[in-house]
Amino acid sequence: MANMIDEIKKRRTFAIISHPDAGKTTLTEKFLLYGGVINQAGSVKGKATAKHAVSDWMDIEKERGISVTSSVLQFEYGDCCINILDTPGHQDFSEDTYRTLMAADSAVMVIDASKGVEAQTRKLFKVCAMRHIPVFTFINKMDREALDTYELLDQIEKELGIPTCPINWPIGSGKAFRGVFDREHSEIELFFDTQKGTKMGNVQKIALDDPSVTDYVDPEQLEQLEEEIELLDGASAEFDQDEVNAGELSPVFFGSALMNFGVETFLQHFLKMTTTPLPRTSNQGVIDPMKEKDFSAFVFKIQANMNKAHRDRIAFMRICSGEFDAGMDAFHVQGGKKVRLSQPQQMMASERKMIDKAYGGDIIGIFDPGIFSIGDTITTSPDKYMYEGIPTFAPEHFARVRQVNTMKRKQFLKGVNQIAQEGAIQIFQEFNTGMEEIIVGVVGTLQFDVLKYRLENEYNVEIILENLPYEHIRWILNEDIDLAKVRGTSDMKKIKDLKGRPLLLFINSWSVGMTLERNEGLELSEFGTAEQY
Repeated sequence: MANMIDEIKKRRTFAIISHPDAGKTTLTEKFLLYGGVINQAGSVKGKATAKHAVSDWMDIEKERGISVTSSVLQFEYGDCCINILDTPGHQDFSEDTYRTLMAADSAVMVIDASKGVEAQTRKLFKVCAMRHIPVFTFINKMDREALDTYELLDQIEKELGIPTCPINWPIGSGKAFRGVFDREHSEIELFFDTQKGTKMGNVQKIALDDPSVTDYVDPEQLEQLEEEIELLDGASAEFDQDEVNAGELSPVFFGSALMNFGVETFLQHFLKMTTTPLPRTSNQGVIDPMKEKDFSAFVFKIQANMNKAHRDRIAFMRICSGEFDAGMDAFHVQGGKKVRLSQPQQMMASERKMIDKAYGGDIIGIFDPGIFSIGDTITTSPDKYMYEGIPTFAPEHFARVRQVNTMKRKQFLKGVNQIAQEGAIQIFQEFNTGMEEIIVGVVGTLQFDVLKYRLENEYNVEIILENLPYEHIRWILNEDIDLAKVRGTSDMKKIKDLKGRPLLLFINSWSVGMTLERNEGLELSEFGTAEQY
């Protein structure tokens, strides 16, 4: 038990979130450099000749230069074992990011210094706030012209509603960027434009009162820095670890991921400030990894065809407590039966290694023969508790899907079903027909492109998507309802999910209220649960 607790204490599991193009994937790459996992950071831009970022592994990601699926990356740094959950920045993949945040204990928020807080940052931050998970801010791209530093902090505080505590402070930006001032040690970490791509390069520090500081920093910049420090010491929030742990204070760091400046400083501070694996809520109370000796985990992501040669399907699990042994038997709570957890793997994006052991806080991939769903609990505890479910986002865009070649019906159904089980899309059928007519619902329209691309490349099935005008979906809560008798509006469509449960689609939001008025006792909900898929 003692050894298991020591291993769990070493774990740090966090997600990296940002608006697209803020530099999140570049920052992840630099972390991997410091962990000794890779020797050269990859490019994340969409160039055919470029070496691609390790965390972007799907072909479509390499072509477009964006992340469209969450990656799981593990490495060791110092005496910590780090699990990074790299998430898609693009808003059309917010549901995947949301589920990934359910598996993290803290989040690193990357902000572009020239753009400040952007739309997607706000959306993702709300999820973190809802879960009260600690958020650490890395203000990136200081080697380019940046907004005023106070303005950046003000945006975070006003738009996200969280006080900030700068751990270091930038000196200039763009061509005038000289480095950052370390508030705790009253010294300057100097920026030299020599560190792009590798971790090599001198990290030079100099005390603020050292006479030679003027050899590196312009006198006007020094004067401005001294004024800003004085103002900062009087105005900014004090660092308080308890407030950070509660998600009520965000420590802020400045640097350039591309130039590899400020990244290791950030990583070192972050590992001191972030927590060991957190307790999780179950239907039988809180499960604390420091006290619960039995193994338990929940599935937060399913990914089919990670290995084209094997056409396999992997269930990603967050281990919440205990020790995992390869090939162990555990109880699949939702399935109501024992399962063997075979071919356990840890990931380096699409690269994987078979493992023998893992501990609370770790993320592992398990071969899934098609029995697991997002949100499922697996445990060896005799109590057979169940972790709280992962809610699904209501789709906002709908399309009818048709195959080009009807002879490939079997592959088509297999493809859409598997992609739906991953949570990327939700599939429905017409109320009065079978599976001939399939309707797909997505949170963001880019998911349609991914569906089309994956069906063609992974299942050899061509499809035609016909966009539908519906924007609002409602689940019917009445179990005894006869859908045929529901009286709606002219813009309403009746559909069913794959388990035959009735749903309603509407073009206009006012039609929802009208339908409720016309059907006494009808109960509708905006949210489904992961158990429905």
